Amino acid sequence: MAKRSTPELNASSMADIAFLLLTFFLLTTTMDQNMGMPRRLPPLIEDEQEKPPEINKRNILQVRVNSMDLLLVNSKPMEVQLLKDEVKVFLSNPRNDADKPEKEVKNIELLGAVSVGKGVVSLQTDRGTSYKMYMAVQNEIMKAYAELRDEYAQQSRFQSTYAKLTEEQQEAVRGVYPLNISEAEPRDKGKKGR
Repeated sequence: MAKRSTPELNASSMADIAFLLLTFFLLTTTMDQNMGMPRRLPPLIEDEQEKPPEINKRNILQVRVNSMDLLLVNSKPMEVQLLKDEVKVFLSNPRNDADKPEKEVKNIELLGAVSVGKGVVSLQTDRGTSYKMYMAVQNEIMKAYAELRDEYAQQSRFQSTYAKLTEEQQEAVRGVYPLNISEAEPRDKGKKGR
């Protein structure tokens, strides 16, 4: 029997095709980027004996999440879904209640003299808190700030949603509701609160 030779495939264009496919997928694929959460850090204390500034207790909304994912707001149990509304009422203090943040008049560019609250949301978790619960609490706090800013933008002289404002106008609205979140280091399960 005569031995038949197998015909060779012309693979000279395979490298070109592979390169084109690789280029196509690189250009059309979006990559998720890890984005941090914006937080204002306290000033660096150079002298260890120097104490941080005192904050009036009425200006702090204490949000705690324990290792069993139970949420406490000012030492009272609360469902995560109710946190956004609690934060909004606390930060806006519409009736100027004595147990909610003090207000001071600030001169904000584009808005003039505006009453601004001194509220701070203090968040602390246990080391055993689940990531899911931590993110749910963070999301509710950020939703509260977003809604307050949006409502203020619509009721102010801008009369537009926060997202449609110019960068300067958004900065002015952020001056009325600055992002004041204090996040303490997670506690160990067995240790008592600070």
